Amino acid sequence: MKINKKMKASLLVSAISAIALGSVPAIAQEAAAEVPTASDASVFVFNTLLFLVSGMVVMFMAAGFSMLEVGLVRSKNAATICLKNIALYSIAGIMVYLFGYNLIYTVGEGGFLAPLDVFWGADDSAPIDTGYSSHSDWFFQMVFVATAASIVSGTLAERIKLWPFLAFVAILTGFIYPIQASWEWGGGWLDAMGFSDFAGSTLVHSTGGWAALAGAMVVGPRVGKYVDGRVAPLPGSSLPMATLGTFILWLGWFGFNGGSQLALGTIEDAMSVAKIFVNTNMAACAGVVVAMILTQVLYKKVDLTIVLNGAIGGLVSITAEPLTPSIGQALFIGAVGGAIVTLAVPVLDRFKIDDVVGAIPAHLLCGIWGTVIVPLSNSEAMFHVQVIGVLAIGIFVFVVSLLCWLALKYTVGVRANEEDERLGLDKTELGLEAYPEFAKS
Repeated sequence: MKINKKMKASLLVSAISAIALGSVPAIAQEAAAEVPTASDASVFVFNTLLFLVSGMVVMFMAAGFSMLEVGLVRSKNAATICLKNIALYSIAGIMVYLFGYNLIYTVGEGGFLAPLDVFWGADDSAPIDTGYSSHSDWFFQMVFVATAASIVSGTLAERIKLWPFLAFVAILTGFIYPIQASWEWGGGWLDAMGFSDFAGSTLVHSTGGWAALAGAMVVGPRVGKYVDGRVAPLPGSSLPMATLGTFILWLGWFGFNGGSQLALGTIEDAMSVAKIFVNTNMAACAGVVVAMILTQVLYKKVDLTIVLNGAIGGLVSITAEPLTPSIGQALFIGAVGGAIVTLAVPVLDRFKIDDVVGAIPAHLLCGIWGTVIVPLSNSEAMFHVQVIGVLAIGIFVFVVSLLCWLALKYTVGVRANEEDERLGLDKTELGLEAYPEFAKS
């Protein structure tokens, strides 16, 4: 620490006094202790502030997802997407309060499943020992759950019914997500093995991606997407809106990854959060540039929609470990994420898996990549344990999600009929239009 004039004067006065009192060694020790320490109260305040501010920023990602999805769907489905995004956020909040939070954090050390304890309750009986407000922690964890649900919304857009979709969201946010998250963040069996997922490449993003993949397989592609063995383009309503949504998501990721440091009360924590911000940003930059180059090479033109997902792919890839990589490593991790997004889109089309916004490549596949590559920069993580964690969470989430989607399909039905889909879900499900002044008479 640099000693300023005021500190020098203070040390000089102390030294003179020490000479007079014959205690020079004690003053020398005091001068050597140059790193200031924080009080318990300041640690509590700054830790709580990190949770609250990061939580607000991550909550704003709901707006980013909504705008990205609205921009990439056709105008006849834009209002429905808006409704689904505000509804899923609200349902996630209630389900995390009722079941989710307790399922994550009462699993017990090395456990597989927590007891079903209804209603979360704040415990601020020993705030200094905890180090943060329990309400701030609950809020931060809740917005993460809502993020996972948003991934499903974009993939299944334009053909899934509103209420069956929201029913699945309740199951995902109240039970599926919390159970697998407890295995790592709740101190469960994966955590005991040494699995590492700093901010949720797998626990949040791949979880949403697996649920989306299962849904896409059950619901099927949009009418007119695959015709006579060819992929028919179904352009979105507003690429500027999709781009703005991507920038909002990019901003939100600083809260997503930075807040996952879970502490801001010390100099070391503050430096860590700053490093996380830089690595997060650089991974996204690399994802964008690689997606631009690859689409130019492969398609002879740069594809904006893939480039937008290149940014998201880079962000998802760095989320599993944004603290330990060097900037060069962060660029590499994000660059591979951008490549995965670009190359995976045509692969999905070959299997006729219709992913409207490209969420499966960006969140599922890049989430797997980001989690598996953690040992590149974090020596405490092991490749085989990372693979075990990815497989365990993937199998659990996909199988349970698939069963839920099938149950919904064969009971209440999940897909709009062909005529409703052609008219657009705004008219048939909501009875309104997002852009009525542009509607044909």
